[in-house]
Amino acid sequence: MATKIATRETDERFGYQSFSIGEFTFSRDEYFAYIHWPTGQHVMSVDAFLRALQRDVAWDFFYGIVNFDNVLGTMNHYGKVDLFAGRFNEAYRKAELDHQETFVTEQIRPLFKSMLSDWTNEGFDPFASPAETGTAFGSKHGNNDEAVTRRRVTAERMVAVPGDEALRTDDNGHPINRQFADVAQDEPELHPAPGYENEVCGFNLFAYLSRSQVTWNPSVVAVCKESLYCPTTEEYILPIMHGNDRVEWFIQLSDEITWDVEDRETGAKRAKVVMRAGDVAAMPADIRHQGYSPKRSMLLVWENASGDIPEMIAQGKIPTVPVTF
Repeated sequence: MATKIATRETDERFGYQSFSIGEFTFSRDEYFAYIHWPTGQHVMSVDAFLRALQRDVAWDFFYGIVNFDNVLGTMNHYGKVDLFAGRFNEAYRKAELDHQETFVTEQIRPLFKSMLSDWTNEGFDPFASPAETGTAFGSKHGNNDEAVTRRRVTAERMVAVPGDEALRTDDNGHPINRQFADVAQDEPELHPAPGYENEVCGFNLFAYLSRSQVTWNPSVVAVCKESLYCPTTEEYILPIMHGNDRVEWFIQLSDEITWDVEDRETGAKRAKVVMRAGDVAAMPADIRHQGYSPKRSMLLVWENASGDIPEMIAQGKIPTVPVTF
């Protein structure tokens, strides 16, 4: 039977559309997002919902699991996506309130994009820190499609390498962020041997990140086969709990982030990790994590983008941790 996908009529009280896919329905009012499924229902503050939805859309469902909170989320199978409620919540499973459906990515992607566009009002940017944007609340008024359709920055080789110059953030429309005013903007001095001018390249990563106007949004700045360097700037709270399907390496470049680390399946607490500038940590493949950054900070995330890793972990061919002591 074909998956039922429909957009319902606009709610005349608040002006927002309601959405449905399969047996899930989504609606919002002035303050909250409401999610219903056959065995239960859930409510989230709409600003938190939109910040999570923005990442899910921008990252095309990302690696593994995007938990909007401890109930709702998606799991990426790279071509198909699970939409779930309560699947990774032990209490919901025991009470048999959990529900999950699987959709082809081409089915769920446009619905999520439409919901993000319709529910994001003029002046609110779900990618920005709370201090840098307007409010998500109130009745429908305008939109902010320019913000919610930002393209994720992805280098083919490395920023500054010929062919990737267009990805540089500079004075042309990218001012230095208010919390990075002290970051030096000078670029490295290079002296390549004759004939290697297009092979020896470099850029100031700190200056590059100081001009980022989004938070908690990894951008690929260097690629070596399947190895990706994905730095990002962080402020306030990571809007999702990321459930890993591979190991992630974190290198704290500046300031401080506190991470809550939980068991991926049950949500049981596993660790609290406080990372300060210079610290390195590996997030195992069987956890989920959420970060808290009191001041805007810089974080380098090192990913292996191989599509084979989740299946290899599931089959026990490779471990969930990078090293065993």
